[in-house]
Amino acid sequence: MSGSVVVAGLGPGDPMLVTPEVQVALDRATDILGYIPYVARIAVRPGLILHPSDNREELARAHHALELARQGHHAVIVSSGDPGVFAMASALFEALEEGAYDGNMDIRILPGITAMLAAAAKAGAPLGHDFCAINLSDNLKPWSIVEQRLRMAARGDFAMAFYNPRSKSRPNQFARVLEILREECEGQRLVIFARAVSTPDEALRTVTLEQATPDMADMRTVVIVGNSLTRQVGQWVYTPRAVTASGP
Repeated sequence: MSGSVVVAGLGPGDPMLVTPEVQVALDRATDILGYIPYVARIAVRPGLILHPSDNREELARAHHALELARQGHHAVIVSSGDPGVFAMASALFEALEEGAYDGNMDIRILPGITAMLAAAAKAGAPLGHDFCAINLSDNLKPWSIVEQRLRMAARGDFAMAFYNPRSKSRPNQFARVLEILREECEGQRLVIFARAVSTPDEALRTVTLEQATPDMADMRTVVIVGNSLTRQVGQWVYTPRAVTASGP
């Protein structure tokens, strides 16, 4: 009996933002695996087994899903947002690389709406020109790499979207992020703090870089920093599509 592994993005929180393709995979699944809060979003039904696990257990989760598939199960690993953006898709391929990939196994990655894109849409169009996404957590990379990438992105005048800006275990690093941005960018640069977008706890706040403070962000916040041309039109923030030949 042939099983399958699907890695699916549940979007930022609102069930309306789960794609039809992902919903079909969830309806077909025999097993759902994922971080505890994400598995909690899945409705219990007969024939479905839920396998919640803690954070930082991504590789074990991926190996578990692959083993279930070898036994003929249809395993779906759920991530919030998009599974390919700082999430479980990469962990699955790491597990495959570790464990002699079976080329006959049915593996699919199903995209979802990222927190970054949901936040940008709520704000207007701050990512309307070239942009980059940076995970500010140093769990899987040295902090020196985070600082280097921040400076290079700022010097390249990219709009930037930051994931995992601040947590209980990393309460002070976001202050350093703001220091670096102030060293590289003008103080009037627009910064959007988008917390829990598409959930009942949603909160959106736009300030200038000189007004931004570390306590405006937590782990449920995506921070979007505009480029030098990003501006406001009424309540909306947008980045123009055109840049002069000499650059901003």
